[in-house]
Amino acid sequence: MAAGGTDMGPEGPGTGEDSGGLRAALAGLTTRGRSFLAAGVAAAVCSYVLGQADLLRVGLLLAALPLVCVAVVYRTRYRVAGSRRLAPARVPAGSEARVHLRMDNVSRLPTGLLMLQDRVPYVLGPRPRFVLDRVEPGGRREVSYRVRSDLRGRYPLGPLQLRLSDPFGMCELTRAFSAYDTLTVVPRVEPLPPVRLSGEAAGYGDGRHRSLALAGEDDVIPRGYRIGDDLRRVHWRSTARYGELMVRREEQPQRAHCTVLLDTRRTAHYGSGPDSAFEWAVSGAASAAVHLLERGYAVRLLTDSGSSVPGPDGGGGFTGSTHDSAETAGLMLDTLAVVDHSDGGGLSPAFEVLRGGGEGLLVAFLGDLDEEQAATAARMRHRTTAAVAFVLDGAAWSRGAEFGGTRELEERLRQLREAGWTALPVGPGASLAQLWRQADTQGATRADAGGPTIGGMTGSWA
Repeated sequence: MAAGGTDMGPEGPGTGEDSGGLRAALAGLTTRGRSFLAAGVAAAVCSYVLGQADLLRVGLLLAALPLVCVAVVYRTRYRVAGSRRLAPARVPAGSEARVHLRMDNVSRLPTGLLMLQDRVPYVLGPRPRFVLDRVEPGGRREVSYRVRSDLRGRYPLGPLQLRLSDPFGMCELTRAFSAYDTLTVVPRVEPLPPVRLSGEAAGYGDGRHRSLALAGEDDVIPRGYRIGDDLRRVHWRSTARYGELMVRREEQPQRAHCTVLLDTRRTAHYGSGPDSAFEWAVSGAASAAVHLLERGYAVRLLTDSGSSVPGPDGGGGFTGSTHDSAETAGLMLDTLAVVDHSDGGGLSPAFEVLRGGGEGLLVAFLGDLDEEQAATAARMRHRTTAAVAFVLDGAAWSRGAEFGGTRELEERLRQLREAGWTALPVGPGASLAQLWRQADTQGATRADAGGPTIGGMTGSWA
């Protein structure tokens, strides 16, 4: 949830300060006000030419009415405050968010008729406008509207604009609040099924959860007492054994690591828009990262350019504990909301990051691969415990047809599989959940056939 608000202050209509001067107020004349003023001037000129005194009185009345309205609007004395709240502030692509607007009259006088307008990007829908009736002193009005986008991104909402008008519609003054908020549209996350794939080392997945349940959160590894230690952690048995005060030391079981690799090379993907190959890869990376974080993995997001999220640190860019998984998932989704094509020509930067500490499971979403990039991806396998690749069929995506399986793609898949990858082709409209299950089936088949397994043993990586 996000919120923002401000008093109209000296920029607001009728706060007692100079809000742009009389010239700005005259510029606020509406078409009706300008027409009355022009008609009054024309009548005054005609009365002089024709010598008709009565026509002069009519002209003065017509010209005076809009000018009086300008003075009334300009001299109005009241203050209003506005706020905005997003529910929620982060939504998946294709989902709706509701924006709540609240106006408070913080002056001692009632307001006149107000028109409220919020600025929103065109991709989120039409610009919302609301007409507010008289607001009593200390009163408030609340309105809301919905926004929706099929495109990822971060979209600013605001500033909120307030338009003050006189009862005759002769003059309007528009002022803007200073606060604005940001709506983040993240990739769609597809629920993935729990599966068992060959190729995971001991301590991963369900096996890791079982060992955690047996060992507990705190393994009893005593150490000497230090000033400031909690006396409730004193381990009396070890104290009696060693003859000095001993305390229990917290030792958390090591978490399973996973790297989600997203290929963002512009030359590797065809088309654009919500149904393009690149958007499918971004959504797939988001789904895999969130799924593995929910299963207790320490996950990092890596792109072909070598940049990683959460970022390089002492843990190799992986999350540090199970308590920050939700925060890490939000950080990754925020990053994927604005990720765009890179101008890089290869996967070498990502390979260098993996070579510096990419141990664990690797899930890659790759675009078109030439022979050189396929060889680089094959070498990544030796830096991981297990590796699964979803390779997008560029030819099929460019035609908008079902997967056909070109000879070049089959050669790249064979090259990855011989290096130990579980590699699957991806065509237009493919379901990641089905491919997730197929990866399990392919890994089991390779193990039964005596081929190169992923990691050398069977375990759960659901």
